[in-house]
Amino acid sequence: MIRNLIEEPHTIWTQGQGQFPEIVLSSRVRLARNLAQFPFPLKQTEVTAKAVLEHLEKTVANDRELRMYKFIELPELERQVLVEKHIISPDHAQKPENKGLIINKEGSISIMLNEEDHLRIQCFASGLQLDDLWNTADKIDDEMEEKLTYAFDEQFGYLTCCPTNLGTGMRVSVMMHLPGLVLTGQGGRILTQLSQLGIAVRGLFGEGTEALGNLFQVSNQITLGQNEEEILSNINGVAKKIVAQEQAARDYLVQNAGLQLEDKARRAYGILTNAKIISSQEALNLISDLRLGKAVGMIDSMEFKLINELYLLCQPAYLQVLAKRKMDSQARDIKRAEIFKEKLA
Repeated sequence: MIRNLIEEPHTIWTQGQGQFPEIVLSSRVRLARNLAQFPFPLKQTEVTAKAVLEHLEKTVANDRELRMYKFIELPELERQVLVEKHIISPDHAQKPENKGLIINKEGSISIMLNEEDHLRIQCFASGLQLDDLWNTADKIDDEMEEKLTYAFDEQFGYLTCCPTNLGTGMRVSVMMHLPGLVLTGQGGRILTQLSQLGIAVRGLFGEGTEALGNLFQVSNQITLGQNEEEILSNINGVAKKIVAQEQAARDYLVQNAGLQLEDKARRAYGILTNAKIISSQEALNLISDLRLGKAVGMIDSMEFKLINELYLLCQPAYLQVLAKRKMDSQARDIKRAEIFKEKLA
């Protein structure tokens, strides 16, 4: 099952469905949980970490939808592809001993094991679909809690390794494509305002990463003192406001710089279909230009699903999995150009 997830050129967030797919690539609801009878990951020994993994393996042993995989059995390159597909975090892919993943066939449900917490239950969807994701995550959480004893305190709620996750243990995030705000110079001001309101704004792969290709991950920073419905409502409201501002910025650009915008999109298409060498950073910027051109009606020959898949096809580890060999940066740049030309032909 995981072999298909690693090798297929698409994932849940590339589908181009849900609300506002031209701006919102994906939504995620994540719940952090720890087991009461074991030391938390920051205090784990090799023995206790192994015991946690074995304990969690038993909980899904007879599950028809979910399967568990131990990272020690997955090569480093394949773990990195899981990062590129946003199924696991960059930190989770490191040091594979006594780490694992519980996942469903589609990759829409992913439970990271022995990451920062014992369990991090994640549910993904294309576009803005937070309420549906919460319903799914809540159901999985309830089913897991019937078999497990969570670390919970009446005052502080679910106990987590990082104090910022105390309470609900819930992180709600939305991946957004915001070239309009960046090109009109509004991005910095709006994103600064969000941080002052307790909203985290990060890059493509979450905490500590850059917002390459005009992709931004917007999520809640506070989990204590708010219930799940309040967190969902807040992020839903923020996401919709950003969508409205991005759409207004795109309308302004079409009206005042339409020719330049179309030229930018068509140049991107020309380079992506003709270049012999393309770096990953250049690819992300070109895909952003192409995607914006599609969104404002200047590129008609392809769907968002195809353009979204390019984000994955440009990633270093995935390129090497496709090629079935390790490659240096120059070889990857050549392979990337070949795949783009083939995909967009």
